[in-house]
Amino acid sequence: MQIIQNCFPLKNIRRSLDKISKIFSKILPIYWAFLTYMLLKPGQENHEYWFMFTGIDKLLHFSIFAALGFFFMAAFPKIRFYYFIQVILIYAFLTEILQEEMGFGRSMETLDVIADTVGCLIGYYIYKLFIKRFF
Repeated sequence: MQIIQNCFPLKNIRRSLDKISKIFSKILPIYWAFLTYMLLKPGQENHEYWFMFTGIDKLLHFSIFAALGFFFMAAFPKIRFYYFIQVILIYAFLTEILQEEMGFGRSMETLDVIADTVGCLIGYYIYKLFIKRFF
């Protein structure tokens, strides 16, 4: 009887994770399309605002890729880390190469790819910590 009772919480956890995965599988394509648009749109001259500082673009790259990594893992929780990092790195390199080649006033920067990589790794680990903590 004890074994049967212990299985029910596991089923509830799996149902919850499946629901989360379904929600994020709908959010991920929208976020990814928006992100692609923002990364590849023509560059504009930035005005100086009070909140701007040197390196803000790297912080933005880090942040948006951390969210992408989290959303990706939430949508595909069973994906292996090896495939996760391949998909994200190919996307990061591809967007940087396209920024350079499209000639819209954007340039390819190695530090952007590094910020993208670190951001997606942080998003991956935040997802893993979230699942460990709450499920």
